[in-house]
Amino acid sequence: MSRFFVALLPPQDIQDYANQIKQYFADNYASSHAQKSPPHITLQPPFAWANNNLSTLETSLREFASQQQPIPVTLNGFAAFAPRVIYINVVRSPELLSLQANLASQMETNLQIVDQVGKTRPFAPHMTVAFRDLTKQNFQAAWPEFAQRQLHFEFTANKLTLLIHDGRRWLIQSEFDFIVGDRGQVTGDRE
Repeated sequence: MSRFFVALLPPQDIQDYANQIKQYFADNYASSHAQKSPPHITLQPPFAWANNNLSTLETSLREFASQQQPIPVTLNGFAAFAPRVIYINVVRSPELLSLQANLASQMETNLQIVDQVGKTRPFAPHMTVAFRDLTKQNFQAAWPEFAQRQLHFEFTANKLTLLIHDGRRWLIQSEFDFIVGDRGQVTGDRE
């Protein structure tokens, strides 16, 4: 058995920016846990799956992705789940909410993978930059710095990414293109 999750990964330039923010938290606030995965928007949180049945999981995700249209994604500023998590805010668009709900439904129906937390709490798309090892004291020091910080990116998400935990960090296992595998334009600015 391995641990997996399904996510949307932004284009490389946005990943580079998010990784710089993660490094800033590691250097200035002793919070490096977010560096154990590439910047991402979780659609299906971590679940256990048998390694010898990986092809079934990948086939199901490939079929699901092949029926999806690319969707616009907007990242706007920073937000927090006080008192331990700071993240890049992902705008809750109808397209993103629909994609996540449809994926959760498909994984439950076809693979019996159930997100119990998702059944009790609404989907809150976000891109974590500091969590878990961010102490409450460091959260209180960092949050005023990021609460008003400007950030705006727009991109087109055109594939799902399956990530696997190797015992130390999350790595990309496979990617599944949406109907149109065209690379979306990235626009944005940051301070």
